[in-house]
Amino acid sequence: MMATTTASSWSQKHAAFTLSPSQFLSSTTSECFLAELLHDLRDDRASESTKILLLSLLQEYPNVLCPGTMAGEETALELLSIFNQAPPRFISLKCHLMLAITNILVCTSCVDRQVNVAEMFLDLLFQTVQDTNDHKDGQAFRSLRAVACDCLREVETCFPGLLSQKLEALYLLKQQETTPLHQAYCVLYTLGLKNAIHHLSRGNGVADGELKSVLAGNEGFAWKAIEKPLPPFPVSSLGQIPMLQTCTESKELKSIVSLLLEESYLLTPVFQAVLLRELVEVVAMVQALSPAIFKSQLLRLFGTAEITLLHATLLMKATFTDSLFTTEDENFFIKRLVGMAQHPLLSNTQKLFYMDCILHFPENRPISSNGEESLPVLVTPRLAASLLPTVFNDSSTMLCRLSLLSLVYMEADEDDDKGVSYLFNHLMALHRIVDNHGTREMTVTFFRAVFTFLSYFYYSEKFTSDLTARLCELYSRHYYLAPNLINLIDRAQECLGDSEWPIQLLKALQKQIVELPHPQLTLQSLSWHLKILGRVAREGQVPQRNSLCFLLSVLINSSLCAAGGWRLGNAVLAVCRNLLLHPSLDQVFIELADLLQHIMHHYNDTDIQDHARFYYTLLTNLSREKLSGVLAKGPDVGPAKVRSLSSIMAESDGLSSCLTIHQTKQPVLQLVKVQDSGAWEALGKGASDSIEEKEVLTIYREQFLSPGFASEVLLKCHLMHVGEVEALYHKLFSIRLHFDLTDSNYEEVQDVTVPCLKDRKPPVIHLKLKPRQPYPTRLHASAMFTTEDGLSWYSQLEDVSVSFPDIFLPLPVKTDWSQENREQLFDHIWRCTCSEESSQSTTSLFCFELGDRCLCDLVESNFHPYLISKDLKQESYKVLFFLPPQCHVLLNIANAEDAVRVSIVTDNWKLLPYINSYLKNVTSKV
Repeated sequence: MMATTTASSWSQKHAAFTLSPSQFLSSTTSECFLAELLHDLRDDRASESTKILLLSLLQEYPNVLCPGTMAGEETALELLSIFNQAPPRFISLKCHLMLAITNILVCTSCVDRQVNVAEMFLDLLFQTVQDTNDHKDGQAFRSLRAVACDCLREVETCFPGLLSQKLEALYLLKQQETTPLHQAYCVLYTLGLKNAIHHLSRGNGVADGELKSVLAGNEGFAWKAIEKPLPPFPVSSLGQIPMLQTCTESKELKSIVSLLLEESYLLTPVFQAVLLRELVEVVAMVQALSPAIFKSQLLRLFGTAEITLLHATLLMKATFTDSLFTTEDENFFIKRLVGMAQHPLLSNTQKLFYMDCILHFPENRPISSNGEESLPVLVTPRLAASLLPTVFNDSSTMLCRLSLLSLVYMEADEDDDKGVSYLFNHLMALHRIVDNHGTREMTVTFFRAVFTFLSYFYYSEKFTSDLTARLCELYSRHYYLAPNLINLIDRAQECLGDSEWPIQLLKALQKQIVELPHPQLTLQSLSWHLKILGRVAREGQVPQRNSLCFLLSVLINSSLCAAGGWRLGNAVLAVCRNLLLHPSLDQVFIELADLLQHIMHHYNDTDIQDHARFYYTLLTNLSREKLSGVLAKGPDVGPAKVRSLSSIMAESDGLSSCLTIHQTKQPVLQLVKVQDSGAWEALGKGASDSIEEKEVLTIYREQFLSPGFASEVLLKCHLMHVGEVEALYHKLFSIRLHFDLTDSNYEEVQDVTVPCLKDRKPPVIHLKLKPRQPYPTRLHASAMFTTEDGLSWYSQLEDVSVSFPDIFLPLPVKTDWSQENREQLFDHIWRCTCSEESSQSTTSLFCFELGDRCLCDLVESNFHPYLISKDLKQESYKVLFFLPPQCHVLLNIANAEDAVRVSIVTDNWKLLPYINSYLKNVTSKV
């Protein structure tokens, strides 16, 4: 039952943490959460699946849970101890432990600092991969070796060269392995070989026998290799690749590379691709190895349908270029790509990848002198005929094919425009589908296809004129396509700067709208027309008189003013606002003024009337410069932005200053905690009869049934100036202190108001803290105040630190409880906490040397408010800390011969790290 409860609890915590680690840790700390996680990993009652769930957090968020090298080292040691103690049958748990330790060591810089746990763990990994005795647990144990190989590969990838002294051992393991693990050993060896050669090539020169000694190395880990990190391998520029100048010792290396290539067909496609990538880099670095060593693999790679292997082939192409690929190879490769881009058994994503390779194949689109790709050379109209888009293609494939074929046909002769005509006819086919109420996806595809076509053939007046007519025809039947048309026009203007087509389409749409008969207009269709007219009004090249006459006619001769509503009226005003900024405003001044006057007098919505009146006031009172300065916020406003543009009211600097809250350049105030040495106030009042021992605990617990009982901590602080401040801040008034939480362990802290602060005794501020969890915290503090000159100021204060002892309260009982009753309650809580089976309760022990100090003085000076009883003869003391909302920390302090023993009992084990730090701090004071 306990294991089930723990699993359910951790399932919820795992979901909450992965959803938002920062939000989850705002209610606790990474140290506390990590301690809780490791605590349950050590718990034998937790199931293996629950522990694997916990380890997944360390695998995915090592830096969040272990923010420093020290935390990473301690956590890795703890997990390594759990690994060594795990029963042999828990293979899956051991695998996940390996992965978690690897991530922690790599991400917390434990490996590059060569800490002891890193050396221990790497030795463990290498021993595991060398232990080929599968009789232990058959297939299950082989999975452990596979994970160990993956972990070593990860470490070698992050710290290249670490395995450079173990190449012979890795090579023998690869040769002897007959199970599917062979490919894991093969890839691990190849990675180590590549990094070792990379290190050699970075040196000034290779001594005789140095390469041979590396290939035959069977020593410890090369920790010195990771002290000088290798730069990334420059696969794209052969001239920058470090070269290994050696001839006499290359035969053995060539034999190894050849053997690896011959065995590569035994690997899965993914492992083959990884192997080929490493070997490409090896051959590129060793001058004595010819790229022709890959020649026998090309035919197999050209014929594969695996994307990963195509990536490896493209890497060879980029690295070796003409040294490996002939012209015939390139032609065959491009034909192969064209064929695979339409293969019926491949997924759409794979086909799109092949299309992208065709679009950017180096020999197909050579890079020009200005760094841009030229038009296709190898992909001719005849070769690309099979890739012509159809309406049966999915949207992505259709658009990709349209883009490729547009590039191909741009090279065709102007007289022979059959290809471009086919693409335009394809657009018209999509046009008919959309016109017949096609799906939303098809509508979006159509407009994207139009934009793609225009981006290549916008210069062809024959096609653009026809396209404009078809789009206007489509809009005449489907007004709801107005946003699509506006978006198409905006994108065309951004990308086709010298094209007149967007303006032509806007003029055509404007003409179509203003010529509509009024009986055909409805409120819904008019709302779409207004969007188009609003966009037309932004173009300085388009005359606007027809639009204004149309709007004024509609408003006068219809019931729009009475039934239009706020949304439609706002659309009309949007047109008017754009016209206020139009270059030809002087030509339509009268018409615009008439329209605004009609709206302000007849429109049914008050807000629309007010806006129309405001626009009318601007139109009739401001110059062109001031009008553009008020309405436009772009960079074209110029100097008008920095001075007042209003002709109605001048700006008052004095009024503006009084209405503004200024910010101080430096902190002016500070909060200093009061060292309260007085007696503690009791938390309860009133008289009480003598309490029997059996009722003590019951009466104590019943107090907490009252809402808010003993739930607050009072923190006293002095509010004072920060050192010497300017004379302006010597007298402050109406000070408002605001506090922001840094975590969710406390309820919101209320603002505090202080009437004034002068050069007198600093006032005492009482901060009422209501903990949800009794942990230390920090409060962000700020203040707003007024100075003698009447100005308001805002100042940031230093954070207020709430330490662990600040949360301590004495035993929350009434003042008339006898000493005997208090001791009885202490003993009851001690026994109940120790006997409870709750996962939160725990016991601990703290010891310290007293030295020359007196134990009685130490207890009285530090624990007096919380002292329950003392026995001077036995030198023993009972101390109880109460921490809201309802946590207890009980101490039994006794002096032994060699040290003072502090027995600790608490009903919240998460408090142990804070208790330990507190006791260590208290007992170390001289």
